[in-house]
Amino acid sequence: MRAAHREDGCVVARQRSHGALKASSPRAACCACSLGPEGDGFPTHSLCDTVKLEGSKCKGQLLIFGATNWDLIGRKEVPKQQAAYRNLGQNLWGPHRYGCLSGVRVRTVVSGSCAAHSLLITTEGKLWSWGRNEKGQLGHGDTKRVEAPRLLEGLSHEVIVSAACGRNHTLALTETGSVFAFGENKMGQLGLGNQTDAVPSPAQIMYNGQPITKMACGAEFSMIMDCKGNLYSFGCPEYGQLGHNSDGKFIARAQRIEYDCELVPRRVAIFIEKTKDGQILPVPNVVVRDVACGANHTLVLDSQKRVFSWGFGGYGRLGHAEQKDEMVPRLVKLFDFPGRGASQIYAGYTCSFAVSEVGGLFFWGATNTSRESTMYPKAVQDLCGWRIRSLACGKSSIIVAADESTISWGPSPTFGELVSWSLPGRGRGRTRPGLPEPLPENTQKESGHGGWWFPCLLRVRSISPDVWAPPAVSYSLPIM
Repeated sequence: MRAAHREDGCVVARQRSHGALKASSPRAACCACSLGPEGDGFPTHSLCDTVKLEGSKCKGQLLIFGATNWDLIGRKEVPKQQAAYRNLGQNLWGPHRYGCLSGVRVRTVVSGSCAAHSLLITTEGKLWSWGRNEKGQLGHGDTKRVEAPRLLEGLSHEVIVSAACGRNHTLALTETGSVFAFGENKMGQLGLGNQTDAVPSPAQIMYNGQPITKMACGAEFSMIMDCKGNLYSFGCPEYGQLGHNSDGKFIARAQRIEYDCELVPRRVAIFIEKTKDGQILPVPNVVVRDVACGANHTLVLDSQKRVFSWGFGGYGRLGHAEQKDEMVPRLVKLFDFPGRGASQIYAGYTCSFAVSEVGGLFFWGATNTSRESTMYPKAVQDLCGWRIRSLACGKSSIIVAADESTISWGPSPTFGELVSWSLPGRGRGRTRPGLPEPLPENTQKESGHGGWWFPCLLRVRSISPDVWAPPAVSYSLPIM
């Protein structure tokens, strides 16, 4: 949940039935082995060549509120190519439904901490996309901006269980553990073995290892995790964010620095810890259970409930009490004690969160970069005693699904993403976690990853949101 951003927004889905798993965490049903004792979707047998992933069991209806000017989101002004559409889209201060989704049951909604596009996955495993599309990140074979959710025909033959959004690229995971990628590929972030400006149609990544079970996207890089707990990365190596002990910089010619990008998935092989006296020790036998990416940093959670972080160290987002970049995964000390392990991890644009195994929420980094940073994990005292279900990070705003409520905060200006749609509160920030003005009698189940809006899954007993008809305008950009 990358620079000054212009607008924020929020997407919500309404739940009709409970799901036992996070919508963004598909469960692996391995044909060659049984599941682990924790039921976390990881096989206990070493062989998992055949796998069938299952998405969330939730069934919901998509609601949207927040900013919808896709070309302006995250920017100070609209690019010249889109100047004619600078006023296209508005801030939605209350929940709205898309008329085109009438009767469509939503399983998962996805965005990214620096994305201006969004995705949804239906209960049938079909992928829909909408928003900014300058690099073909919506996967429709063109660069037309899409105002409302549209079925991705190029993957209609696949059952999609999960997806991830980068700044201008997208990954989609099928039930068989295959990954399709589309959008910008200038840094090799699609894993196709080449570097091109735009890939507007889904293409399968160049990978022939064990089935993939989880994915995450940074701004210009990607992470995938296989069913055996191995982590692979590809894309831009700046700040060491790929975890291969290098930032990939080289001088191409006078006054110009370029990066040696990873064009295909490469395994992250080294995990370390640093002692108080600066000694570096390897951490063996790391089996990755979860992965989350910010703009330029990554978090992983392993089978022993330890948290590792690496990449850009600015604002303390890595949690190591210093702002130094880390080139390989480094152990976050706080979660390496008995009874203090982590159960969930989340990465925002310049911050990180973890939920401890006893339920406490910890934060480090910064959501407002003009204020003091938190250099190491600290408990969020305002949420002490709440049972954290899930959390989503935008550029600077946070929303949490806790118990039966949604709790949000973030600095000004806001554009509806904090779920405060009363007239006096419009545009105001909230510096501490607080209950937003709720949907009538709502029950929060999950909140997914978000960029300038926050995907959530809700059960709503009595609400009839307005149907929003987005502008019927589309235009194309040249594919370079």
